[in-house]
Formats: sequence, structure tokens, C-alpha cells
Amino acid sequence: MSSSRPRVIVAMSGGVDSSVAACLLHEQGYDVTGLFMRTGIHEPEETADACGPDRHRGCCSAADASDARAVAGRLNIPFFALNFKDDFDRIIDYFADEYVHGRTPNPCVMCNEHLKFGKLADYGRAVGADFIATGHYARIEPRDGRHCLLRGVDASKDQSYVLFGVEREMLAHTLFPIGHLTKAEVRAEARRLGLPVSDKPDSVDICFVPDRNYARVVRERRPEAFVEGPVLDDAGREVGRHAGIANYTIGQRQGLGIALGLPVYVTRIDPASNTIILGPRDKLASDTLTARRVHWLIDPPAGPFRAEVKIRYAHRAAPATVTPLPDARVEVRFDAPQMAITPGQAAVFYNDDHVLGGGWIE
Repeated sequence: MSSSRPRVIVAMSGGVDSSVAACLLHEQGYDVTGLFMRTGIHEPEETADACGPDRHRGCCSAADASDARAVAGRLNIPFFALNFKDDFDRIIDYFADEYVHGRTPNPCVMCNEHLKFGKLADYGRAVGADFIATGHYARIEPRDGRHCLLRGVDASKDQSYVLFGVEREMLAHTLFPIGHLTKAEVRAEARRLGLPVSDKPDSVDICFVPDRNYARVVRERRPEAFVEGPVLDDAGREVGRHAGIANYTIGQRQGLGIALGLPVYVTRIDPASNTIILGPRDKLASDTLTARRVHWLIDPPAGPFRAEVKIRYAHRAAPATVTPLPDARVEVRFDAPQMAITPGQAAVFYNDDHVLGGGWIE
């Protein structure tokens, strides 16, 4: 990477977003190096075929590596594949352990925090890169003398929620080249650039669970956690038995195998007693949560403040009062009850398009 131009490493997954990101930076005069993360995850051919022509489950497969290398070759930029298998294995362990403890994890947040903007960024610094770049739909802009994380322009693709854990000082050294574009515009750019991945389907779901059978992954890692226990209704009566709490998540309605004469949902999971509690939909509503391990992208607030808060990736941020608590915790009190607030998911705080920080729902 010997050049007077700004040096940037681009996390290239083989998809259209990261490919366009690399190309745009190359056009803008950056000295670009492409990096592919080998995670040891392999997508079975039959699973990929079953997804259909417009769906691509997971990422980081051998085919994805080949696509990323082809784009790098087209740009005539250096390209390296790094072995992150052991690090990624720890993220899968986290995923399994969260389900064992009755929580619903978000491994994408952890991957961004520990791998893309952790290990990958460390590699970039080691080779003298000025910036790390990814194909995330988010933006970074200077405001009041510091760099701020903002939502992507395309609201339907915005990925700022899964980036709240990025270290604050990293923002000045991070580029999101497609954050100002819509998905349609990104694909149009790919066609303009003649990229072979211009029509490649988007990755969906969790990359190491291409069949969406989350319980299978937990069982492979923590088979001892699948212990039969009681299923209770909201009055505390036993109405059935379950084969392991890792089979369930808050708000789940399908696959319960219990008929109570009215629609019921998983309203609570009690890992201490190995119990699943069911109830009607209105039992899922709550106006308060607490979050732990809060990470700030602003100066930590000294007292309560107003924000819009997202409680999962697909949730529409809702107005709330956020009150800091001791030990890196906060209480969030929503103006109106929210459905299926789920332990293990992230609560992320916004001021309009500005990400203020976030934490993990208790």
C-alpha cells in the first residue's frame, strides 16, 4: 500500500453493496485494498438452490469470495482473504449461549463490533490504512466538531441500528460510500460499472443459519440446554410441555403446538425455572425496558433525555425518555407501549437521523 493517496481497506463480501463501495472509492482516488473475511461458514448447495433466484442466504461462502476477487481484479487492486474462523466461532457461541439464557441475540451487531470494526480495522492499521470502508447503508458526517453516525438515506435498507457498537473514535476513520444511495441507485451504479454482481440477490437472514433453523445451531453447540419443561398460560396454569427454551423467542406464535382456543404468543421466557409463558397479544405490550452494556456515540448524558428508540432491526423507532442508570445501564420509558420487547436484542437511541448510542435489552 505505497501511495500518497488516502489508503482504505474495504470489507468485500462479494455482494453488490460492498463491490460498489470499493469501486466508488477507487473512482474517487483512494488507494483501495479489498479484504474478504473467511468465517468457515459454508452454505449447502441445496439450501442456496431452495432460496430461489432472487434470494441469497448468508454470505462469506467460497462463491462470495470468488465474486469479491473478480471485482478486485476488475479494479486491479490488491485483494486478500483473511481467516477469521476462530473469531467468528466465538460469535456463534455467543448466539447459542443467548438462546440458552432465554434471550434472542443479534449476531450482526457483534460481528460489526468485534470483526469488521475490530479485527479487520486492526489489520488496516497494521498495514498503514487511513480508513476502513464497508457497504453498509449508513452515513458518517462531522457535526459540532466530531464525527457522527447517521441513518442511511434509504430508509428501507438503513443499517445504522447494527452499527451502534462501533467505537466512537473509529468513526473518523470509517467510510460508508453507499450510505447516501438507495438500493436501486446502488444496482444502477453496479450496472454502470459493469460489475458481474450487479444483479446478485441480497444476502438475507443470519449467515451461519442459512436454513433459518436457529434451534439447530443452538443444539449443535449446547445440546445439554434442551431440557423439557413446563409451558404456562398467563394465569400460571400448565398447558403443555416444551423440549427446550432455545426453541422459543418473545412474540412467537407459530410452532407452539398448543391450542388454547384463542391466539397465544410467547410473552415471557424464564430460564431460571426452564419455563415458557404464553398469553394473548396484549400481554406483549410494554412501555418500559432496561438495557445494559450501553455504548455511547456521544458524550454520555448526565440525566434523562428524549430520543426515538428502536428495539429491533425492523422496528420503527418510537419516542421515549431515556434515563441513564449506574453501571452502564439505562431505563427507556416509551410514550406508548411497544410490542414484544425482547431481552437480548439491542435498544438503539436516535435523535432524528443521528445515532446516539445503544445497549442490550435486559
